Amino acid sequence: MEQKVIEHWINGTHQPSSSNRCGDIYNPATGEVIAKLPMGNSDDLDKAVKAAELAFKSWSKTSITRRSQVLFKYKELLESNREELTRLITLEHGKVLSDAAGSLQRGIEVVDFACGIPHLLKGEFSEQVGTGIDCYSTRQPIGVCSGVTPFNFPAMVPMWMFPIAIVCGNTFILKPSEKDPSCAMKLAELMHEAGLPEGVMNVVHGDKEMVDAILDHPTIKTFSFVGSTPVAQAVHSKASANGKRVQALGGAKNHAIILADADIEQAANAIIGAAYGSAGERCMAISVVVAVDSIADEMNKHLLEKASQLQIGPGDDPHNEMGPLITAEHKSKVIDYIDQGVQSGATLLLDGRQHPMTTNSEGFFLGPTLFDHVQKNMSIYLDEIFGPVLVMLRVQNFSEAIELANQHQFGNGVALFTTKGSAAREFVNSVQVGMVGINVAIPVPLSFYTFGGWKDSIYGSSNIYGMDGVRFYTRTKTVTTRWPEIDEDEDLNLSMPTVK
Repeated sequence: MEQKVIEHWINGTHQPSSSNRCGDIYNPATGEVIAKLPMGNSDDLDKAVKAAELAFKSWSKTSITRRSQVLFKYKELLESNREELTRLITLEHGKVLSDAAGSLQRGIEVVDFACGIPHLLKGEFSEQVGTGIDCYSTRQPIGVCSGVTPFNFPAMVPMWMFPIAIVCGNTFILKPSEKDPSCAMKLAELMHEAGLPEGVMNVVHGDKEMVDAILDHPTIKTFSFVGSTPVAQAVHSKASANGKRVQALGGAKNHAIILADADIEQAANAIIGAAYGSAGERCMAISVVVAVDSIADEMNKHLLEKASQLQIGPGDDPHNEMGPLITAEHKSKVIDYIDQGVQSGATLLLDGRQHPMTTNSEGFFLGPTLFDHVQKNMSIYLDEIFGPVLVMLRVQNFSEAIELANQHQFGNGVALFTTKGSAAREFVNSVQVGMVGINVAIPVPLSFYTFGGWKDSIYGSSNIYGMDGVRFYTRTKTVTTRWPEIDEDEDLNLSMPTVK
């Protein structure tokens, strides 16, 4: 049987690639190849850029009201196609349906925010800043924008970018992950169905060759990225050198700090979901538990019991709570980290390598893993593993816990579990991360705030979505006006103008 070939989406239609290179798309629950994906090249990108550049001329002049109406229709289509989109996510990524549906909803919330952007595009106006002189500002679109998105959220992360860029009057080129691209294609098709003109949104496929082509293309004005820290750092450097605006979000090692007064049961439930949901393939996953020593044993008891009972299997079975990892290669990488943890002397409480789904399935499954007595010089603590591996570090007090989180190279998200308001307030003020949860394990901000970390978790000055997204995809123009009388004489003056 001939396998499906996923094509580019350029100028409102499916278009084949000019490249002969192809990659495999897997069903990670079975290990089967389900489609072929062209690894596009600069010629493919040029076609998309030309379409986007031409579309920008008219789309940027389209009324804000009309642009917003397209987004309203798009939101309706996303909701009516929710089941299909959810199943596409599960089919190619592997996460369970409930998790896929939740991630899709968080993307739809950004579309909802984008529908109201006309209000945020209002400029400022000052009358009579000088005699007979008024001053006002306006936000205007930039041009052709681009986004490169990761495999772990094939719907949500793209929707953090293109709806805001497009409603602000820009055109957009999306390069989704080469591991699970079908959902991005469906998102583009639905935008077209919503009434978006041809060329405003385009999807190109590929690997590093395509990313480099986007970074180097002079017509593309912005570059948005979510992925690992080494790549985020590299693309930020290259895109900036090429004169592009850049928002580049990198890796994470999110800590959950448990104080002695915390509700241990509630904290354990929250941490299990945050650590093992989506098989740990989340930049907002909790991968480190920092427990005050007096309650560490009790915390471990709860975590071990709950992790051992997780139902693991194909994501399309509603009874399962955790699906597979994305590829066999990534599974091997995570197993290697577990090996390193054992070799470095950490206490292995639960070994995901021995789970029946790990050893007996053709899919890329790995059971939940739990380490205790981890030290801060171990690789399983320092590195972003991006898998179902949770490590515990023990501390003597609250101050030591804060210091531990602050010393880590990543500053994406952190959670504190406590019943003391004074401790929570001190924590919020002292911890050096971008997103904080108080008795909330996954503190992903809602769409009208903004998402982004500190330190090595972000490169560039802009967070993603929210008002930061509006600022990123627009530039401010300030206008000063004066309307002198026709018969008014004015002497020649070469000095810096001042107001009177």
